[in-house]
Amino acid sequence: MSVSVFLVDDQRLVRAGFQMMIESDPGLRVVGEAGDGASAVEALRSVDADVVLMDVRMPVMDGVRATAALAEIGHPAKVLILTTFDLDEYVFAALKAGAAGFLLKDARQEELLSAIHAVADGGSVVAPTATRRLLAHVLESLPGRTADPRVKELTGREVDVLRQIATGASNKEIADHLSMADGTLKTHIGNLLSKLDCRDRVGLVLFAFETGLAKLPS
Repeated sequence: MSVSVFLVDDQRLVRAGFQMMIESDPGLRVVGEAGDGASAVEALRSVDADVVLMDVRMPVMDGVRATAALAEIGHPAKVLILTTFDLDEYVFAALKAGAAGFLLKDARQEELLSAIHAVADGGSVVAPTATRRLLAHVLESLPGRTADPRVKELTGREVDVLRQIATGASNKEIADHLSMADGTLKTHIGNLLSKLDCRDRVGLVLFAFETGLAKLPS
């Protein structure tokens, strides 16, 4: 079954370029497009899409507000934010609003296609190095850290897993580092998502840094 993709960008030529790349993959199909966030949200009320490629900076309604609006109406599509700059506060806000990840607009075709498949399968797409740079860029502007009561619900092992997720490590890398079976790791991740009310790994990364459970490397 193919993955349906909806394109949102204020430049028609950019949308056309993405459509050509996406439709080169037989497992993907473009089901619609829009030139701004407001038009996208309205269109997606009646369009089924698995993944939304969302430009972060647009007129009328930007990608941050559009991502939040899709979450508010309960649309199941995973949002993949597209940006020109990986050090963009808008990207951080979009991740907070529920985006499953972000990519630079100049990402290679294979990176774009892989990212779409990854988020469609329930994963998230934020390169570890880009995550660290992004968090370093905006961490000082975050509100003062206060003790989150949800932290007390976590077991020591779940905290270990959360800290590893915050580094951008893959499941295999985490399992190897913690000498943990793959099935056990997946159980811990599922528990973390449930206890912390996070949609995906991106949410877990943000929670870890906001609460101080994880820290940026010096």
